[in-house]
Amino acid sequence: MDEISVLVCDDSALMRNVISRVIDSTPGMKVIEKAFNGQDLIEKLKTSKPDVIVLDIEMPVMSGIELAKRFEMPVMTGIEYLRFRKSQGSNIPVIILSSIAEKGAAVTMEALELGASDFITKPNGSVSMDINAVADKLIEMIASYGGSFARKKGKFVCSSEYYAKLAADKAIERKLQETLGQKPSETYSKPKLMPKDFELRPHSPKPPAVIQSLREPGKISIIAIGISTGGPNALREVFKDIAPDLKQPILVVQHMPAGFTKEFAASLDRICPLTVTEAADGDVIESGHIYIAPGDYHIEVEQSSLGKYIIRTNQKPLRNGHRPSVDQLFESISKNFGNKALGVIMTGMGKDGAVELAEMRKQGAWTLGQDEKSAIVYGMPRVAMELGAVQKQVSLENMAQEINKLARENR
Repeated sequence: MDEISVLVCDDSALMRNVISRVIDSTPGMKVIEKAFNGQDLIEKLKTSKPDVIVLDIEMPVMSGIELAKRFEMPVMTGIEYLRFRKSQGSNIPVIILSSIAEKGAAVTMEALELGASDFITKPNGSVSMDINAVADKLIEMIASYGGSFARKKGKFVCSSEYYAKLAADKAIERKLQETLGQKPSETYSKPKLMPKDFELRPHSPKPPAVIQSLREPGKISIIAIGISTGGPNALREVFKDIAPDLKQPILVVQHMPAGFTKEFAASLDRICPLTVTEAADGDVIESGHIYIAPGDYHIEVEQSSLGKYIIRTNQKPLRNGHRPSVDQLFESISKNFGNKALGVIMTGMGKDGAVELAEMRKQGAWTLGQDEKSAIVYGMPRVAMELGAVQKQVSLENMAQEINKLARENR
């Protein structure tokens, strides 16, 4: 079995070591190099070939500057490295480490526009040893982006499903430690237990269940999209090619932390012919408008006394481990629009959205799912496909065209 190789770049030695400890204690992953700023990263890449880079975009702080001066190297921030990377045509996936400050959100979106794959928020506090807050998400992203890149290079690495199970087992372990009054450990089980052969390969989809729809699909009044890991760049790909004359509103749940969705919506708005905004409680749903669910809030649809549809946001309990939850949105769409809706489920780990997309299909709604080849993680679409929820699988390249076609023909 091969390991997913990781290069960690952060100006804080403590953060480099904490993150590396989490990665190195995870079966099937290994930190092969560390860098303290963008220029050092470029130097390290001359001799190492990682499958994924974990990059702090807020470098350099004073320690980084001092180190750069000591070694007589120019100081290069994370953003500057991404600009250089783009000019070089590098395709090694980059996962960004970001703060949750407003400025951090804007810089993070710039990083995505420059080609970064995704981002996670740094732990708060004293460079914080509270790495558990982000450890599972970091491992998920390394497994997804790094694993996908490693397979394209011909490496034999653990499947995303294996790491999803590992995270679930770790969550149970932490819960037990909390119950016993113990401090949760930062790392995964030691010693490393290599997965069995059958755990390495992605699960082959089961034959789809058969759903008997209660009615034929009708005119499409609204479009709902659910997406997770791999979503930021996938949505950019879809929305840059969405039809400028598309009449139906689009509601989107992208699993993303609070503090980033407003900037994310603004970044999509810059490349999309339609208006894209972060959804707000009480928004009247308008034609040809795209609404992004705010981080840490579920998004639902409600019909007003005047007959118009409005958006409701809430902080009901997490669903499938998420808030916002795709299932929460799809359930609301199913109840309010029945067969007059289009549901789309795209790349993401887990199963959020699959059950309620099946209910939408049962009510007669149109449904699409991203295909396995183009999905960074064929988790959510796979489960939806197995449940019989997906009428048609579509590649990312053709998703905008398919949505445009269905919306135009059924309005």
